[in-house]
This record gives sequence, structure tokens and C-alpha cells, in this order.
Amino acid sequence: MRKQIRRLAAFFLVGAMLAANSLPAKAGSEQQELIDSAKYTMKRMLEDKFFSQVPAYLTRAKAILIVPSLFKAGFFFGAEGGNGVLLAKDGDGAWSYPAFYTMAAASFGLQFGAQDSEVLLVILTDGGLDSVLSSEVKLGADASFALGPVGAGIEGATTANLGADIIAFSRAVGLFGGVAGEGTVIYARDSWNQLYYDPEATPRKIVRENAAQNSGADALRGVLAGK
Repeated sequence: MRKQIRRLAAFFLVGAMLAANSLPAKAGSEQQELIDSAKYTMKRMLEDKFFSQVPAYLTRAKAILIVPSLFKAGFFFGAEGGNGVLLAKDGDGAWSYPAFYTMAAASFGLQFGAQDSEVLLVILTDGGLDSVLSSEVKLGADASFALGPVGAGIEGATTANLGADIIAFSRAVGLFGGVAGEGTVIYARDSWNQLYYDPEATPRKIVRENAAQNSGADALRGVLAGK
């Protein structure tokens, strides 16, 4: 009975987060706000000495997913969720326009508190990118996943020996304690992609085929290009 209650409660928490993320958007405004927030998140990580290895990982990256605000809360059971943008590099190293995505997860165990994090997922393999471009991907199941090294004293902890498709960096504010479960799900925000670009826009067309453009994202692309 307790197990069923925990499952129902977690389902409710994640459902509430996703419902909030699914509310109709004012055409272009919420999407542009997310892109602008992603730009500032990227700038902070590039300037933060504790993330000194991020530029090297960006050089090797096939793509990145920037989530400016991943909110996590729980009391014995918990949930997390947030919207982000996916950008990929072409053969010449130029960054694509961003596609819109959502991250969500439920977790179980002894845990408490709330936390708001800026998250950068660096996608290092074509297989990892293809998984994200599918309709839905679960980290750890559909794509191998590892936490990124932070600070100057762990240069040996590279993705070469971790063997990960995706590596995550996170800047967190708040307090959250306890055991978090695996299985974060990433899926495309199709309605947002269509609102920001055109009704035919899909993540693959945006980041792989460069078939959708919006000048509102040029500043974010400029930060990634070092401008």
C-alpha cells in the first residue's frame, strides 16, 4: 500500500510539473525568454572557474542541451522538471539554431528540500544525439550518462574513461538531501518548436538539417562561438 501511495504521489508531482510546462505559450515570447536565459546560463558556466573544463568539452561536443532552470523538490518522494534548448554542431563546427526540450524525472528514497539548478548536458557521440532526437530518451537507459568533472583537481576524470554519451554539468542553488533515482526523461517540445519557427519545424530539421532559423537565437549561438 505504501509503495502504491508513493507511486501515485510521484506521478502527481511529475504530472503537475509537466502540466505547467504544457500550458499554451504566447507565440515566441516564452520561447525567446528561455533562449535568453540559456544564453546567460552558458555565459556563467564559461566564466565560472569551477567549470574550467567546459570549454574543452564544448570543443569535442556533437551537441549540447542547456536547461536554465531545473527545479527539484521532494519529501520522501520527489520530482524534477525544466525546459531547455538543444543545439548541435555541423561539420564545420558551427552551432545550429536551438530546438526546445523538456527534462523530467521522479525519484524515491529518503530525501527532502528544494533545489533550482542550471544544467548543461554535453552530448559527445552521434549515438547520444540521435537518441535525444528521437521522440523520447531516458538517461542511463537509452544513452549512457555521467556527471561532469568540476574544479581543477580531477583532470583524470575525462569522458574517455567514463565512456559516456552525455556528460552533465550543474550549478545548483538551494538545499536538497537524500537519494535521487535514475531515469531522467528528455523529450521535444513540439508545440514550442512550431511556434518559434514554423509549423513544419522538428528538432531534426532545426539542429541537423538547418531548415529552420530565427534571429532571436543568434546571441546564444554567438556565445557558443566565442563571440
